[in-house]
Amino acid sequence: FACRGAACYRLPGPRGPLCVFRNQLPRRNDTYSEEPPPEEPPPDPPSSPPSRLRAGAALCRVCGCLGPRVCGRCRRAAYCSPEHQALDWRRGHRRSCGQHAGGGGSGAGSDAIPEHNEFLFPEYEILIEPEEPEFPADSSIDPEDEQGAVDTSKDPKEQEELRATGSEAFQSLDEETLEAMAKHETEEDKIFQMFKERVAAEPEQIIRYCRGGEGPVWVSGENIPEEKDIPDCSCGAKRIFEFQIMPQLLNHLQVDSLGESIDWGTLVVYTCADNCGEGNEYPEEFIWKQDFSAGS
Repeated sequence: FACRGAACYRLPGPRGPLCVFRNQLPRRNDTYSEEPPPEEPPPDPPSSPPSRLRAGAALCRVCGCLGPRVCGRCRRAAYCSPEHQALDWRRGHRRSCGQHAGGGGSGAGSDAIPEHNEFLFPEYEILIEPEEPEFPADSSIDPEDEQGAVDTSKDPKEQEELRATGSEAFQSLDEETLEAMAKHETEEDKIFQMFKERVAAEPEQIIRYCRGGEGPVWVSGENIPEEKDIPDCSCGAKRIFEFQIMPQLLNHLQVDSLGESIDWGTLVVYTCADNCGEGNEYPEEFIWKQDFSAGS
């Protein structure tokens, strides 16, 4: 769960206004069908983009929890409580409700209640695929040769002038400052370059899942937690890395107001190694927020 407001993300602490809960429902439960959805698409073309979720359990338009109550006028807007129904009514549902009252009309658009982007993030289907290896076995590219390549598009004289200009600029700095700059930039560049290389194969990925195996792919060498920074579960078991949320997700959340948007480099989730709890319990787990470094 995350707040939409950017001001909350300036609060102190490793996670900011973020919290994560784990729920392990049995196959037979009161929320979801025990049978998986059909793999074959329906014969008729969908009336909306297939990546957006338009079906499933009725959710409250204000908080996203289960919404057993519906608007008595249009019978389409769902709510979890009278308080959220009243809040939504004041915030604009009173204007859209009259257009859909009575359940009549024709066409796909007449049945749709406008989305409430002020409160909830949009929902999407997540596609899961295994990660391909970084460098295929038949690859003839040597990463070291690639990094050490020289730009031959400029003529030799121009290249020599660029080297001379750079040397003069660095001569004005003392040796200690140069060493500190070089060390910091080398470490940060290496970590950020590794991050870019790992996501290059699937630049649109929003989640990387690897429970108990390889650790997260960090975006910076700063603010990486140590083992003592990850609290144990309430049952006493250690928490281990399970998945991380990538910055590409921000492109889909409709929070792109300049200076007012939520932001992160990566969000890393650690969960109970013993999978404690069962049924309808929602144990809280641990999330760590890492931002991009200033030089990335």
